[in-house]
Amino acid sequence: MCGITGWIDWNRDLTQCSGVVEQMTATLSSRGPDAKGTWLTSSCALGHRRLSVIDPANGAQPMIRHTEQGVFAIVYNGELYNMMELRTELISRGHSFVTQCDTEVLLVAYLEWKEACVERFNGIFSFAIWDESERHLFMARDRLGVKPLFYSQGEGWFAFGSEPKSLLAHPDIEPVIGLEGAAEIWMIGPARTPGHGVYQALSELRPGHTLKYSPDGLRIHCYWKLESIPHEEDAEQTARHVRELLEDTVERQLISDVPVCTLLSGGLDSSALTALTVQHYERHKLGQVHTYSVDYVDNDLYFQSHAFQPNADEPWIYRMVEELGTTHHWIKFDTPELVASLEQAVKVRDLPGMTDIDGSLLLFCKEIKQGATVALSGEAADEVFGGYPWFHREDALNAGTFPWALATPLRSSLLKPEVASLLHAEQYVADRYADAVREVPVLPGEDAQAAKMRVMSYLNITRFMPTLLDRKDRMSMGVGLEVRVPYTDHRLVQYVFNIPWSIKTYGGREKGLLRKALEGVLPEDVLYRKKSPYPKTHNPNYLNTVRRLALERLDDTSSPLHQFVNVERIRSIAASEEASSNFPWFGQLMSGPQLFAYLLQMDTWLREYRIRVAW
Repeated sequence: MCGITGWIDWNRDLTQCSGVVEQMTATLSSRGPDAKGTWLTSSCALGHRRLSVIDPANGAQPMIRHTEQGVFAIVYNGELYNMMELRTELISRGHSFVTQCDTEVLLVAYLEWKEACVERFNGIFSFAIWDESERHLFMARDRLGVKPLFYSQGEGWFAFGSEPKSLLAHPDIEPVIGLEGAAEIWMIGPARTPGHGVYQALSELRPGHTLKYSPDGLRIHCYWKLESIPHEEDAEQTARHVRELLEDTVERQLISDVPVCTLLSGGLDSSALTALTVQHYERHKLGQVHTYSVDYVDNDLYFQSHAFQPNADEPWIYRMVEELGTTHHWIKFDTPELVASLEQAVKVRDLPGMTDIDGSLLLFCKEIKQGATVALSGEAADEVFGGYPWFHREDALNAGTFPWALATPLRSSLLKPEVASLLHAEQYVADRYADAVREVPVLPGEDAQAAKMRVMSYLNITRFMPTLLDRKDRMSMGVGLEVRVPYTDHRLVQYVFNIPWSIKTYGGREKGLLRKALEGVLPEDVLYRKKSPYPKTHNPNYLNTVRRLALERLDDTSSPLHQFVNVERIRSIAASEEASSNFPWFGQLMSGPQLFAYLLQMDTWLREYRIRVAW
C-alpha cells in the first residue's frame, strides 16, 4: 500500500515546480514510510510514497515504461489479488516483466487493454497512469472504494491525491467549506455522500469509476456497480457458494512478502477470517498466525449491554485463541491515550470522524505495526450480510431515511438556528437519501418486502460501508499498516446482494447464511454468538474528560465552533442524564461521550486546517 499524488497543468512548465510536487508527496509519508519518488515532465508531475509489501527490492514508483507507443508512467496504491493470473496472460500475449510486483502488472495490463483493464482486476486500488504521447491521465478506483482517491481542478490544471492533505499542499487549493460541506460533516457524517470531498475545491472519485483528464477536459466513467439479478440457488447451494468465495478470497489476500496477521475481536466475522488464515498457514507450513485485539482499561467494570453491543468481547477472544492456537497480542488503552488520539485522528483523516472509534483504531494499528505490515480485518461483513440491528427493525426499514440518520431533527437542533436554516439541514439529508434510493437497481417482479430489503442492503453497501472502509484505510495507513478486507471482494458482494432475505437470515438469525457457510470452520458457540461491534470504552473517566474539554472549548469565544453550534443546547445536554449514557441516543451512531468528542474534533479541524467558511 502507498500514497499517490499528482498534478497536470497545460499552462505551466511543471519541471520548474518540483518543490510543490515534493511537498504534496511529503504529506503522504505515513502511508509510505519505505521509499519516495517523483517524476516530472512539462505537463505532468507525479509523486509516490511506498509501503513495500510485494517485491520490496523492486517496484519503485513512479514506475516508467518506454514502449513503441511512447512513455507511460504510473503511481499506484493497492494490491492486485489476481496478479499471477494477469501476469501469466500478459506474458502469453507477448509482454515481458522485469519485477515481481503488481505495479508492473497493472501498468502492462493498461498497455494491453487500455481503460478496460480495470474490469479484469481483483483487488483494492487507486492508481493514475500518464500517457506522455497522448497527453492524458487515466485514473481508477476499486469497485467498493477500499482505497481512497480525491481530485481537484481549475482553469487548465488538475490535481489528485490519496488524501485531502496532499491536495491542500497545492498552492491553488484552499481549505474552504461551503454549505454542502458543512451539511456533510454535521448532518450526513460519518457516512459521507459518495463523490463528495467536503472541502469546496475537492471531489472524490467514486468507487467503481475511472477518470480521464486531457486537454479536451475531464471524463468520468462507471465501470462497475451492483446489479439486481434473480437468485437461482437454494439455501444449501448458496451457503456452499459463499464458503467457496470466502475461502478463495482469503487465500488470495494472504499473499505477501512481509508478515501478515489478523485482527481478532472474537466475533463471527474476524474469527472466521482468522480460522481460514490458520488453515492456510497449516497447509503451507508457514508457522503460527499472529492475532491482535484491542480493549480499554477497566472496560469490564463499566460495560453495559445494549442492542448495538449485547456482550463483551474478551471471553470470546480467549475462546478463539485457545481453539486456533494463535500467538495473540492484547492491546489495551487508557483514557488519557484515547483522548489524545482524537486530535491525531483528525490529522490523519483530514476531517472530524468517528471520534474514539477512529482514535482507538489509530492507536491499535500503531501497536500492530511493530510486529506486522499487513493485517486481515472483518470489516464490511455486516453491510454485506445484513448484520446490523437496523436491518431487522421495522422503524428503521420504514423510516424513509438512512437508518443511521433517524435522529436528523436532533442533530439539526444542535446547530445554531440560522446555520440549520442556511444548510436546509433536514432537507439535505432527505435529498441525499432520495438520490441513493434512485440508484438502487430494480429487480422486476420482486415483492415490496424484498424490494425494501434490497434498498437497505444497497444503502449499507454504497453509503455506510465506505465510511468504515475510509476509516480503516486512513487510520491504518496513518501508521504505515496495510489492512486487507476480504468481505469486500466484489464477487462476494455482488453475489450476496442478490440472495433473498429469507436465505440471508437462514435459521431465523441475523447473518444466518454466513453462519451456515462457516459450519465446521468455527466452534458452534462462536458461530452463533450475537453480533458485537468494534469495541469502545465504557469508562466514565472518558466521558468526564471529553465533556470537560468540550465545554472549555465552548467557553473560548475564539473557538470556531461558535460559527456552527447552538452553545446553550450543548450545555444543557452536558448537564443531562443522557450525556453519561453510552447508548447511541444522538442518532444511531453517536452516544453522549461521542458528541463531546466530535465537538473536540471539529474544533481541532477548523483551527488546525484553518478552514474558511464560505457562506
